[in-house]
Amino acid sequence: MDQFINNNNINEEQEKLGEIFKGCTQKAKEANYIPAQAFENYRIKRGLREKDGTGVAAGVTNIGNAHGYVVYENDRVADNGKLEYRGLDIVDLIGGFTSDSRFGFEECVYLLLFGKLPTKSELDDFCSLLSHCRPLPSKFSEDILMKAPSRSIMNKMATGVLALYSYDDNPDDTSIENILRQSIEIIARLPVIAAHSYAVYRSNFLGKSLSLNTPRDNLGSAENFLRILRSSKTYTDEEAKLLDLCMVIQAEHGGGNNSTFSCRVLSSSGTDTYSAISAAIGSLKGPLHGGANIKVQEMFDCIKENVSDIHDDDEISAFLLKILRHEAYDGLGKIYGMGHAIYTKSDPRAIMLKKHAKDLAYKKGYGDDYELLEAIERLTPDVFNNFKGTDRPMCANVDLYSGLVYRMLGIPTEMYTPLFAIARVAGWCAHRIEESQTAKKIIRPGYKCIAKPMIYTPMSDR
Repeated sequence: MDQFINNNNINEEQEKLGEIFKGCTQKAKEANYIPAQAFENYRIKRGLREKDGTGVAAGVTNIGNAHGYVVYENDRVADNGKLEYRGLDIVDLIGGFTSDSRFGFEECVYLLLFGKLPTKSELDDFCSLLSHCRPLPSKFSEDILMKAPSRSIMNKMATGVLALYSYDDNPDDTSIENILRQSIEIIARLPVIAAHSYAVYRSNFLGKSLSLNTPRDNLGSAENFLRILRSSKTYTDEEAKLLDLCMVIQAEHGGGNNSTFSCRVLSSSGTDTYSAISAAIGSLKGPLHGGANIKVQEMFDCIKENVSDIHDDDEISAFLLKILRHEAYDGLGKIYGMGHAIYTKSDPRAIMLKKHAKDLAYKKGYGDDYELLEAIERLTPDVFNNFKGTDRPMCANVDLYSGLVYRMLGIPTEMYTPLFAIARVAGWCAHRIEESQTAKKIIRPGYKCIAKPMIYTPMSDR
């Protein structure tokens, strides 16, 4: 609407255009109304989900599995959460590299792409390959990222990935060799694209000086991201390893999550890698998917501001109830960071993040914030079930604690979801390869059309 009306200088023509657009909006609302009963009448599985919330089986994958319940005699029964990459429990994966005080993201990427854990020699070679691919093409940041700066880092990342097509001498070849090459390049470059996009945003919209730092060969993904993001180029080993952990636990989540499914849908059409990954980034941006981590942080700030005693369970519960009643925060009645489509009793990602973030929280003076998040996690299930009249298990998901971790690392809110994409691109690329090599059929679910037959009316008779 604002595109048609300039409030500082409204003239008759602009006012008329505004009224025309207002009428168009109302017509669009009327044309796109579908009664809720229609979904029941035609047994439509909204969101590709069964009535009990389980996902409709749409494919087979060998890459990742998120487990949160079992089906017993047609009933969904809550179970402890488990996340597996290529059949390996991430608890074991994380335990392996943290016990050696190593970074784990590159090892995780290798596992997702190639289906096995690398030997030291294989990992060293793979890290060298990523390092070689990490620098952006010449003038890329100036020509692609700095021109037409965006307030959305995610949108700029999607634009950047699409733009890489123009720098590829063989962009449309869908052989496994070519898709793998493109995937490794995108995985290596996305942290740089994200950090440079933020630098451009910071300069254009926050009035800060522009500094485009470059990656170093001897650093991995987490270290390079912090080095490029921070004007000081400095970070501690503890900070880099905590970020590395965040990236590992968000690298993959099965084929049915919205962004990965988007990548697989586009891949099934035979389109290029850049289009498929860009679509996944656009999906992840949504507040019901990867964008939820920003909503959690905003909600947390609202709770902290309105609760006088963060150790008073009754006061916290009362405010959580106000959120559910649409009386507080964004008015949508959602407690972000709680509940998950798959996980019921526990989200293993949240458990791992809590475990490794607790000490740093108290070291950096975020102990009260950590305790408030724990209180939200502990109190929300009862508040929710009492309000809804239900009795279902509910656990914290990874988004509840990821925002606090990023805040402790000094990462700006605008970069929370981009960091998710930097990690998840590993899973997207693995699924693109699998879809391209195995499915061999375009994904095309059916939609029941309920429009009534219409007879064409000549213009003169309308």
